[in-house]
Amino acid sequence: MQHVDLTGAQWHKSTHSGQGGDCVEIAPEFPGLVPVRDSKDPQGPALIFPANAWRAFVTAVQDGEFGAI
Repeated sequence: MQHVDLTGAQWHKSTHSGQGGDCVEIAPEFPGLVPVRDSKDPQGPALIFPANAWRAFVTAVQDGEFGAI
């Protein structure tokens, strides 16, 4: 996998994250890729997913394929 420079990335939390702090953030400005990080550890590592894989994951969550989350 190629190195992705995330310096200056604009991170966004889900509007469904609530106030508990247990959420992920994504940086949407990378064409074809979705960087994801833990909002509680913004200096920690980020995972980089192909955009189509991330969309499939989000759709599966919305469709309840993982049960009640």
